[in-house]
Amino acid sequence: MGQTVFIPRELDANEPRVAASPDTVKRLAALGLDVIIETGAGTRSRIPDEEFAKAGAAIGKAADAGKADVVLKVRRPTDAELKGYKSGAAVIAIMDPYGNDAAVAALAKAGVTAFSMEFMPRITRAQSMDVLSSQANLAGYQAVIDGASEYDRALPMMMTAAGTVPAAKIFIMGVGVAGLQAIATARRLGAVVTATDVRPAAKEQVASLGAKFLAVEDEEFKAAETAGGYAKEMSKEYQAKQAALTAEHIAKQDIVITTALIPGRPAPKLVSAAMVVSMKPGSVIVDLAVERGGNVEGAIPGQVVTTANNVKIIGHLNVPGRVAASASLLYAKNLFAFLETLVDKTTKTLAINRDDDLVKATMLTDGGKVVHPAFAKVAEKPHVEPAAIPATTMVADAAPKKAAPKKAAKPKGIA
Repeated sequence: MGQTVFIPRELDANEPRVAASPDTVKRLAALGLDVIIETGAGTRSRIPDEEFAKAGAAIGKAADAGKADVVLKVRRPTDAELKGYKSGAAVIAIMDPYGNDAAVAALAKAGVTAFSMEFMPRITRAQSMDVLSSQANLAGYQAVIDGASEYDRALPMMMTAAGTVPAAKIFIMGVGVAGLQAIATARRLGAVVTATDVRPAAKEQVASLGAKFLAVEDEEFKAAETAGGYAKEMSKEYQAKQAALTAEHIAKQDIVITTALIPGRPAPKLVSAAMVVSMKPGSVIVDLAVERGGNVEGAIPGQVVTTANNVKIIGHLNVPGRVAASASLLYAKNLFAFLETLVDKTTKTLAINRDDDLVKATMLTDGGKVVHPAFAKVAEKPHVEPAAIPATTMVADAAPKKAAPKKAAKPKGIA
Protein backbone atom coordinates (compact mmCIF):
# COMPACT_ATOMS: atom_id res chain seq x y z
CA MET A 1 0.00 0.00 0.00
CA GLY A 2 1.38 3.41 -1.03
CA GLN A 3 1.33 6.70 0.79
CA THR A 4 -2.02 8.44 1.12
CA VAL A 5 -3.21 11.79 -0.20
CA PHE A 6 -6.37 13.18 1.40
CA ILE A 7 -8.57 15.90 -0.11
CA PRO A 8 -11.18 17.22 2.36
CA ARG A 9 -14.37 19.14 1.85
CA GLU A 10 -13.69 22.81 2.54
CA LEU A 11 -15.42 23.94 5.75
CA ASP A 12 -15.67 27.64 4.89
CA ALA A 13 -19.19 28.38 3.66
CA ASN A 14 -17.72 30.88 1.17
CA GLU A 15 -15.34 28.31 -0.35
CA PRO A 16 -16.92 26.09 -3.03
CA ARG A 17 -13.60 25.07 -4.63
CA VAL A 18 -11.93 21.69 -4.16
CA ALA A 19 -8.24 20.76 -4.25
CA ALA A 20 -8.53 17.88 -6.74
CA SER A 21 -10.15 16.95 -10.03
CA PRO A 22 -10.77 13.57 -11.67
CA ASP A 23 -7.77 14.27 -13.88
CA THR A 24 -5.41 14.97 -10.98
CA VAL A 25 -6.70 11.93 -9.10
CA LYS A 26 -5.60 9.77 -12.04
CA ARG A 27 -2.22 11.49 -12.10
CA LEU A 28 -1.73 11.05 -8.35
CA ALA A 29 -2.56 7.38 -8.65
CA ALA A 30 -0.03 7.07 -11.47
CA LEU A 31 2.61 8.37 -9.05
CA GLY A 32 1.83 5.43 -6.79
CA LEU A 33 -0.22 7.39 -4.25
CA ASP A 34 -3.52 6.32 -2.72
CA VAL A 35 -6.14 9.06 -2.94
CA ILE A 36 -9.05 9.58 -0.54
CA ILE A 37 -11.65 12.25 -1.24
CA GLU A 38 -14.03 13.30 1.53
CA THR A 39 -17.68 12.77 0.63
CA GLY A 40 -19.13 15.86 -1.03
CA ALA A 41 -15.77 17.61 -1.41
CA GLY A 42 -16.37 18.42 -5.07
CA THR A 43 -20.15 18.94 -5.06
CA ARG A 44 -20.01 22.74 -5.22
CA SER A 45 -17.46 22.55 -8.05
CA ARG A 46 -19.77 20.28 -10.09
CA ILE A 47 -17.66 17.19 -9.41
CA PRO A 48 -19.81 14.45 -7.83
CA ASP A 49 -18.24 11.69 -5.73
CA GLU A 50 -18.89 9.24 -8.57
CA GLU A 51 -16.51 11.12 -10.88
CA PHE A 52 -13.72 10.94 -8.32
CA ALA A 53 -14.41 7.23 -7.73
CA LYS A 54 -14.23 6.50 -11.47
CA ALA A 55 -10.86 8.22 -11.55
CA GLY A 56 -9.55 5.87 -8.88
CA ALA A 57 -10.15 7.70 -5.59
CA ALA A 58 -11.66 6.16 -2.48
CA ILE A 59 -14.56 8.18 -1.08
CA GLY A 60 -14.07 8.66 2.63
CA LYS A 61 -14.89 10.85 5.59
CA ALA A 62 -13.17 13.72 7.44
CA ALA A 63 -11.56 11.34 9.94
CA ASP A 64 -9.52 9.78 7.11
CA ALA A 65 -7.26 12.82 7.30
CA GLY A 66 -5.59 11.15 10.27
CA LYS A 67 -3.90 8.55 8.09
CA ALA A 68 -2.87 10.87 5.28
CA ASP A 69 0.77 11.58 4.43
CA VAL A 70 -0.32 14.52 2.27
CA VAL A 71 -3.35 16.78 2.68
CA LEU A 72 -4.33 18.95 -0.27
CA LYS A 73 -6.63 21.89 0.53
CA VAL A 74 -7.83 25.16 -0.88
CA ARG A 75 -7.73 27.19 2.35
CA ARG A 76 -5.53 26.95 5.41
CA PRO A 77 -6.77 24.21 7.79
CA THR A 78 -8.62 25.29 10.92
CA ASP A 79 -7.38 24.38 14.40
CA ALA A 80 -10.04 21.68 14.55
CA GLU A 81 -8.85 20.16 11.27
CA LEU A 82 -5.22 20.28 12.39
CA LYS A 83 -6.05 18.15 15.43
CA GLY A 84 -7.02 15.37 13.03
CA TYR A 85 -3.78 15.42 11.02
CA LYS A 86 -0.85 13.22 11.88
CA SER A 87 2.43 14.84 12.82
CA GLY A 88 4.80 15.06 9.87
CA ALA A 89 2.07 15.18 7.23
CA ALA A 90 2.61 17.56 4.32
CA VAL A 91 -0.22 20.09 4.05
CA ILE A 92 -0.42 22.09 0.83
CA ALA A 93 -2.90 24.97 0.49
CA ILE A 94 -3.34 28.72 0.07
CA MET A 95 -2.25 29.53 3.63
CA ASP A 96 -2.86 33.31 3.72
CA PRO A 97 -0.27 33.75 6.50
CA TYR A 98 0.09 37.55 6.53
CA GLY A 99 -1.56 38.96 9.63
CA ASN A 100 -2.48 35.45 10.80
CA ASP A 101 0.43 34.73 13.10
CA ALA A 102 -1.60 32.61 15.51
CA ALA A 103 -2.73 30.37 12.67
CA VAL A 104 0.85 29.99 11.42
CA ALA A 105 2.00 29.10 14.94
CA ALA A 106 -0.82 26.51 15.14
CA LEU A 107 0.47 24.83 11.98
CA ALA A 108 3.90 24.52 13.55
CA LYS A 109 2.47 23.23 16.84
CA ALA A 110 0.55 20.55 14.95
CA GLY A 111 3.86 19.25 13.58
CA VAL A 112 2.83 19.42 9.93
CA THR A 113 5.05 20.46 7.06
CA ALA A 114 2.95 23.27 5.62
CA PHE A 115 3.42 24.74 2.16
CA SER A 116 1.91 28.10 1.17
CA MET A 117 1.09 27.90 -2.53
CA GLU A 118 0.78 31.65 -2.95
CA PHE A 119 4.54 31.95 -2.27
CA MET A 120 5.39 29.94 -5.36
CA PRO A 121 8.21 31.82 -7.12
CA ARG A 122 7.39 33.26 -10.52
CA ILE A 123 10.01 31.38 -12.47
CA THR A 124 9.69 29.34 -15.66
CA ARG A 125 9.90 26.02 -13.85
CA ALA A 126 7.00 26.93 -11.56
CA GLN A 127 4.57 28.42 -14.08
CA SER A 128 2.27 25.40 -13.90
CA MET A 129 2.19 25.76 -10.08
CA ASP A 130 1.32 29.47 -9.94
CA VAL A 131 -1.98 29.52 -8.07
CA LEU A 132 -2.07 33.30 -7.85
CA SER A 133 -2.09 33.56 -11.63
CA SER A 134 -4.53 30.72 -12.28
CA GLN A 135 -7.06 32.06 -9.79
CA ALA A 136 -6.55 35.76 -10.54
CA ASN A 137 -7.13 35.04 -14.22
CA LEU A 138 -10.62 33.78 -13.43
CA ALA A 139 -11.22 36.57 -10.92
CA GLY A 140 -10.53 39.15 -13.64
CA TYR A 141 -13.00 37.45 -15.97
CA GLN A 142 -15.67 37.17 -13.28
CA ALA A 143 -15.22 40.81 -12.23
CA VAL A 144 -16.38 41.93 -15.67
CA ILE A 145 -19.31 39.50 -15.59
CA ASP A 146 -20.33 40.72 -12.12
CA GLY A 147 -19.99 44.34 -13.16
CA ALA A 148 -22.04 43.77 -16.31
CA SER A 149 -24.77 41.97 -14.34
CA GLU A 150 -25.24 45.02 -12.08
CA TYR A 151 -25.02 47.52 -14.95
CA ASP A 152 -28.48 48.00 -16.43
CA ARG A 153 -27.37 48.73 -19.98
CA ALA A 154 -25.69 46.90 -22.86
CA LEU A 155 -21.89 46.88 -23.01
CA PRO A 156 -21.22 46.95 -26.79
CA MET A 157 -22.16 49.75 -29.13
CA MET A 158 -25.27 48.78 -31.10
CA MET A 159 -26.43 50.61 -34.21
CA THR A 160 -30.12 49.95 -34.84
CA ALA A 161 -32.94 51.48 -36.87
CA ALA A 162 -34.25 52.88 -33.60
CA GLY A 163 -30.99 54.59 -32.75
CA THR A 164 -27.50 53.89 -31.47
CA VAL A 165 -26.65 52.38 -28.10
CA PRO A 166 -23.27 53.76 -26.99
CA ALA A 167 -20.56 51.38 -25.80
CA ALA A 168 -19.98 51.18 -22.06
CA LYS A 169 -16.77 52.70 -20.72
CA ILE A 170 -14.83 50.35 -18.44
CA PHE A 171 -11.73 51.38 -16.46
CA ILE A 172 -9.40 48.70 -15.03
CA MET A 173 -7.17 49.80 -12.13
CA GLY A 174 -4.24 47.41 -11.71
CA VAL A 175 -2.98 45.44 -14.70
CA GLY A 176 -1.67 42.22 -13.24
CA VAL A 177 -3.07 38.83 -14.26
CA ALA A 178 -6.58 39.73 -13.07
CA GLY A 179 -6.50 43.13 -14.73
CA LEU A 180 -5.29 41.80 -18.06
CA GLN A 181 -8.04 39.20 -18.15
CA ALA A 182 -10.59 41.85 -17.18
CA ILE A 183 -9.40 43.99 -20.11
CA ALA A 184 -9.61 41.06 -22.52
CA THR A 185 -13.09 40.08 -21.31
CA ALA A 186 -14.43 43.63 -21.40
CA ARG A 187 -13.05 44.11 -24.91
CA ARG A 188 -14.68 40.87 -26.08
CA LEU A 189 -17.99 42.17 -24.77
CA GLY A 190 -17.59 45.35 -26.81
CA ALA A 191 -16.79 47.93 -24.13
CA VAL A 192 -14.41 50.87 -24.55
CA VAL A 193 -11.62 49.97 -22.13
CA THR A 194 -8.95 52.03 -20.39
CA ALA A 195 -6.52 50.77 -17.76
CA THR A 196 -3.85 51.99 -15.38
CA ASP A 197 -0.95 50.48 -13.44
CA VAL A 198 2.27 51.73 -11.87
CA ARG A 199 4.43 49.17 -13.71
CA PRO A 200 5.94 50.38 -16.99
CA ALA A 201 5.59 46.94 -18.61
CA ALA A 202 1.84 47.23 -18.26
CA LYS A 203 1.59 49.96 -20.89
CA GLU A 204 2.54 47.66 -23.74
CA GLN A 205 0.39 44.81 -22.37
CA VAL A 206 -2.66 47.08 -22.19
CA ALA A 207 -2.12 48.32 -25.75
CA SER A 208 -1.73 44.75 -27.03
CA LEU A 209 -5.26 43.99 -25.81
CA GLY A 210 -6.74 47.00 -27.59
CA ALA A 211 -7.20 49.19 -24.51
CA LYS A 212 -5.86 52.67 -23.75
CA PHE A 213 -3.27 53.16 -20.99
CA LEU A 214 -3.60 55.91 -18.40
CA ALA A 215 -0.75 56.80 -16.01
CA VAL A 216 1.59 59.54 -14.84
CA GLU A 217 4.72 58.47 -16.73
CA ASP A 218 7.50 60.14 -14.73
CA GLU A 219 10.89 58.82 -13.54
CA GLU A 220 9.37 57.01 -10.55
CA PHE A 221 6.94 55.26 -12.86
CA LYS A 222 9.84 53.95 -14.97
CA ALA A 223 11.29 52.08 -11.95
CA ALA A 224 8.05 50.90 -10.37
CA GLU A 225 8.36 47.12 -10.59
CA THR A 226 10.02 44.54 -8.35
CA ALA A 227 12.33 41.81 -9.62
CA GLY A 228 9.48 39.37 -9.07
CA GLY A 229 7.17 41.29 -11.38
CA TYR A 230 4.99 42.83 -8.67
CA ALA A 231 4.12 46.49 -8.38
CA LYS A 232 6.12 48.51 -5.86
CA GLU A 233 4.37 50.78 -3.40
CA MET A 234 4.66 54.27 -4.84
CA SER A 235 5.58 57.45 -2.98
CA LYS A 236 2.87 59.70 -1.62
CA GLU A 237 3.84 62.29 -4.19
CA TYR A 238 3.33 59.87 -7.08
CA GLN A 239 0.07 58.58 -5.61
CA ALA A 240 -1.18 62.17 -5.40
CA LYS A 241 -0.37 62.86 -9.06
CA GLN A 242 -1.93 59.57 -10.15
CA ALA A 243 -5.01 60.26 -8.03
CA ALA A 244 -5.49 63.63 -9.69
CA LEU A 245 -5.29 62.03 -13.13
CA THR A 246 -7.64 59.16 -12.35
CA ALA A 247 -10.18 61.23 -10.41
CA GLU A 248 -11.17 63.11 -13.55
CA HIS A 249 -11.20 59.90 -15.60
CA ILE A 250 -13.33 57.89 -13.16
CA ALA A 251 -16.13 60.46 -13.26
CA LYS A 252 -16.72 59.57 -16.93
CA GLN A 253 -16.73 55.76 -16.51
CA ASP A 254 -19.64 53.32 -16.45
CA ILE A 255 -17.79 50.44 -14.77
CA VAL A 256 -14.58 50.59 -12.73
CA ILE A 257 -12.74 47.40 -11.72
CA THR A 258 -9.97 47.61 -9.12
CA THR A 259 -7.45 44.76 -8.76
CA ALA A 260 -4.51 46.30 -6.88
CA LEU A 261 -2.82 44.13 -4.25
CA ILE A 262 0.67 44.30 -2.74
CA PRO A 263 1.85 41.05 -1.09
CA GLY A 264 1.97 41.32 2.69
CA ARG A 265 0.21 44.69 2.88
CA PRO A 266 -3.36 45.94 3.02
CA ALA A 267 -4.78 46.81 -0.39
CA PRO A 268 -3.91 50.38 -1.43
CA LYS A 269 -6.85 52.78 -1.52
CA LEU A 270 -7.38 53.86 -5.12
CA VAL A 271 -10.96 55.15 -5.26
CA SER A 272 -12.06 57.70 -2.69
CA ALA A 273 -15.57 58.52 -1.56
CA ALA A 274 -15.27 61.78 -3.52
CA MET A 275 -14.51 59.82 -6.70
CA VAL A 276 -17.54 57.59 -6.11
CA VAL A 277 -19.74 60.67 -5.68
CA SER A 278 -18.43 62.04 -8.99
CA MET A 279 -19.65 58.99 -10.93
CA LYS A 280 -22.91 58.90 -12.89
CA PRO A 281 -26.02 57.26 -11.39
CA GLY A 282 -26.13 53.62 -12.44
CA SER A 283 -22.34 53.28 -12.58
CA VAL A 284 -20.70 50.20 -11.05
CA ILE A 285 -17.43 49.60 -9.19
CA VAL A 286 -16.05 46.08 -8.66
CA ASP A 287 -13.45 45.83 -5.85
CA LEU A 288 -11.42 42.64 -6.26
CA ALA A 289 -9.23 43.56 -3.26
CA VAL A 290 -12.06 43.80 -0.75
CA GLU A 291 -10.77 40.83 1.28
CA ARG A 292 -7.52 42.70 1.94
CA GLY A 293 -9.14 45.97 3.01
CA GLY A 294 -10.34 47.02 -0.43
CA ASN A 295 -9.22 49.52 -3.05
CA VAL A 296 -12.49 51.46 -2.82
CA GLU A 297 -13.80 53.57 0.04
CA GLY A 298 -17.26 52.32 0.95
CA ALA A 299 -16.74 48.76 -0.27
CA ILE A 300 -18.06 46.17 2.20
CA PRO A 301 -16.78 42.56 2.07
CA GLY A 302 -19.49 40.21 0.86
CA GLN A 303 -21.97 42.93 -0.11
CA VAL A 304 -23.16 45.01 -3.05
CA VAL A 305 -23.52 48.55 -1.72
CA THR A 306 -25.68 51.16 -3.44
CA THR A 307 -24.55 54.69 -2.62
CA ALA A 308 -26.70 57.80 -2.21
CA ASN A 309 -25.90 58.81 -5.81
CA ASN A 310 -26.93 55.33 -7.05
CA VAL A 311 -23.48 53.90 -7.72
CA LYS A 312 -23.13 50.20 -6.95
CA ILE A 313 -19.94 49.02 -5.23
CA ILE A 314 -19.50 45.24 -5.55
CA GLY A 315 -17.49 43.56 -2.81
CA HIS A 316 -17.95 39.85 -3.47
CA LEU A 317 -15.76 37.52 -1.43
CA ASN A 318 -13.69 34.78 -3.08
CA VAL A 319 -14.35 35.84 -6.65
CA PRO A 320 -12.53 32.82 -8.19
CA GLY A 321 -14.93 30.67 -6.17
CA ARG A 322 -17.81 32.26 -8.08
CA VAL A 323 -16.62 30.20 -11.04
CA ALA A 324 -15.65 27.24 -8.88
CA ALA A 325 -16.11 24.58 -11.55
CA SER A 326 -13.35 26.19 -13.60
CA ALA A 327 -11.23 27.46 -10.71
CA SER A 328 -11.01 24.04 -9.06
CA LEU A 329 -9.73 22.37 -12.24
CA LEU A 330 -6.91 24.90 -12.54
CA TYR A 331 -6.07 24.91 -8.83
CA ALA A 332 -5.98 21.11 -8.70
CA LYS A 333 -3.51 21.10 -11.59
CA ASN A 334 -1.33 23.66 -9.76
CA LEU A 335 -1.25 21.42 -6.68
CA PHE A 336 -0.44 18.29 -8.64
CA ALA A 337 2.40 19.99 -10.53
CA PHE A 338 3.99 20.97 -7.20
CA LEU A 339 3.34 17.70 -5.37
CA GLU A 340 4.88 15.79 -8.26
CA THR A 341 8.21 17.49 -7.53
CA LEU A 342 8.05 16.22 -3.93
CA VAL A 343 7.57 12.55 -4.80
CA ASP A 344 10.46 10.14 -5.42
CA LYS A 345 9.56 8.39 -8.69
CA THR A 346 11.52 5.25 -7.72
CA THR A 347 10.20 4.63 -4.21
CA LYS A 348 6.84 6.33 -4.95
CA THR A 349 6.99 8.07 -1.58
CA LEU A 350 7.16 11.67 -0.41
CA ALA A 351 10.78 12.84 -0.50
CA ILE A 352 10.94 16.57 0.26
CA ASN A 353 14.21 18.16 -0.84
CA ARG A 354 14.54 21.09 1.54
CA ASP A 355 17.28 22.60 -0.63
CA ASP A 356 14.97 22.88 -3.65
CA ASP A 357 14.14 26.47 -4.56
CA LEU A 358 10.42 25.74 -4.74
CA VAL A 359 10.43 24.13 -1.30
CA LYS A 360 12.46 26.92 0.27
CA ALA A 361 10.10 29.53 -1.16
CA THR A 362 6.85 27.87 -0.07
CA MET A 363 7.61 25.90 3.11
CA LEU A 364 5.95 27.68 6.01
CA THR A 365 6.37 25.20 8.88
CA ASP A 366 8.44 22.05 9.36
CA GLY A 367 9.47 19.87 12.30
CA GLY A 368 7.35 21.79 14.78
CA LYS A 369 8.79 25.19 13.82
CA VAL A 370 7.89 28.13 11.62
CA VAL A 371 10.68 28.01 9.04
CA HIS A 372 9.74 30.58 6.41
CA PRO A 373 12.10 33.56 6.86
CA ALA A 374 9.25 36.05 6.65
CA PHE A 375 7.43 34.41 9.58
CA ALA A 376 10.14 32.58 11.55
CA LYS A 377 9.98 35.04 14.46
CA VAL A 378 6.21 35.31 14.80
CA ALA A 379 6.29 33.67 18.22
CA GLU A 380 8.68 36.36 19.47
CA LYS A 381 7.24 39.40 17.76
CA PRO A 382 3.85 39.10 16.04
CA HIS A 383 3.67 40.70 12.60
CA VAL A 384 1.69 43.93 12.44
CA GLU A 385 0.52 45.00 9.02
CA PRO A 386 1.29 48.60 8.10
CA ALA A 387 -1.72 50.75 7.40
CA ALA A 388 -2.78 51.49 3.86
CA ILE A 389 -2.62 55.10 2.70
CA PRO A 390 -6.21 56.42 2.83
CA ALA A 391 -7.70 57.48 -0.49
CA THR A 392 -8.96 60.70 1.09
CA THR A 393 -5.37 61.66 1.86
CA MET A 394 -4.28 60.85 -1.68
CA VAL A 395 -7.03 62.99 -3.16
CA ALA A 396 -6.38 65.83 -0.77
CA ASP A 397 -2.70 65.72 -1.72
CA ALA A 398 -3.72 65.81 -5.37
CA ALA A 399 -5.66 69.04 -4.98
CA PRO A 400 -3.97 72.24 -6.14
CA LYS A 401 -2.04 73.84 -3.30
CA LYS A 402 -3.26 77.24 -2.20
CA ALA A 403 -0.63 79.91 -2.09
CA ALA A 404 0.40 80.89 1.41
CA PRO A 405 -0.96 84.33 2.39
CA LYS A 406 1.62 87.05 2.16
CA LYS A 407 2.79 88.43 5.46
CA ALA A 408 2.14 92.10 6.03
CA ALA A 409 5.26 94.19 5.83
CA LYS A 410 6.51 95.32 9.19
CA PRO A 411 6.74 99.09 9.75
CA LYS A 412 10.24 100.40 9.54
CA GLY A 413 12.06 100.58 12.78
CA ILE A 414 10.42 97.51 14.33
CA ALA A 415 12.66 94.42 14.77
